[in-house]
Amino acid sequence: MKEDKKNDENAPAPTEIERLTLERDEYLQGWQRAKADFANAKKRMEESMAEFRTMANEGMIEELLPVLSSFEMAFSNKAAWEKADKNWRMGVEHIYNQLKAVLDQNGLKEIDPIDQRFDPNLHEAVRYEQTDDAKKDHIVLAVAEKGYMLGSKLVRPAKVVVAESKAR
Repeated sequence: MKEDKKNDENAPAPTEIERLTLERDEYLQGWQRAKADFANAKKRMEESMAEFRTMANEGMIEELLPVLSSFEMAFSNKAAWEKADKNWRMGVEHIYNQLKAVLDQNGLKEIDPIDQRFDPNLHEAVRYEQTDDAKKDHIVLAVAEKGYMLGSKLVRPAKVVVAESKAR
């Protein structure tokens, strides 16, 4: 141990340039850490704001879904729809497309369960239809009312018709 002290005592004192270089390196590392911390904090804040906007829009989007369903119900009545004036129909379809575009831009995604396995987390069975094909057991045959997701959150489950095998 005494030899270590002797070696330390005999070691030349750092020159002013070496001392300033070490000090500069310390400041540079601190600045780089602060810059990385700031970039990470900014990214977290942007993600948090995007999530906040999505959740803030959720209530309004949920209130607009019945309007969207009403448009779709009107379109599904082919006989009545075809009797309406062509220009009027085009105007209504344009309004519907505008509404869908705004909802899509805000993260609303339609659930398309046709030919998919029934998932009670995403679908609500409104009717079961018997089938002879065992491969179609618990497969969605039709959609009675569209379901929607907002990001990864279920806003409204799809109301579906599900196949049920007779061979159960």
